[in-house]
Amino acid sequence: MNIADLDLDSRRLWILGKGRGSQKEAIALSITTAAALQDWLLARRETNINQPLFISLDSVTSGHRLSTTSIYEVVQQYAKAAGIIKVLSPHRIRHSSVTAALEATGGDVRRVQKLSRHANLNTLMIYDDNRLSHQGEISDLLADLV
Repeated sequence: MNIADLDLDSRRLWILGKGRGSQKEAIALSITTAAALQDWLLARRETNINQPLFISLDSVTSGHRLSTTSIYEVVQQYAKAAGIIKVLSPHRIRHSSVTAALEATGGDVRRVQKLSRHANLNTLMIYDDNRLSHQGEISDLLADLV
């Protein structure tokens, strides 16, 4: 993403959807997220909207676009600083947010599908099934029959 992909006035970020080629789609940002991004841009003092939205701050690659490896490392650093010993990745955070959204909405998969952008509702249902532990519940019911 470049700075040009961010529209703070409408609180939207234009992103490339996974598996959607070069077609961009807008995602809505929370007020808190938009404010944090605005603070980030003010601190950077970057005026060229064609520059990356997120850049590296380390001494070796400072100013360069974040790579997938560096994003993974940022997640690892913050997890460690927060005292989380479980191995975290950006995808695990995504998985947890989808599960938390399902919990917060009472399992409203259609609404959460808008957040997760899963094209196939069946994929999202896997998250909901894991959240509800249907398999474990049915296994217990079957065990009681024996």
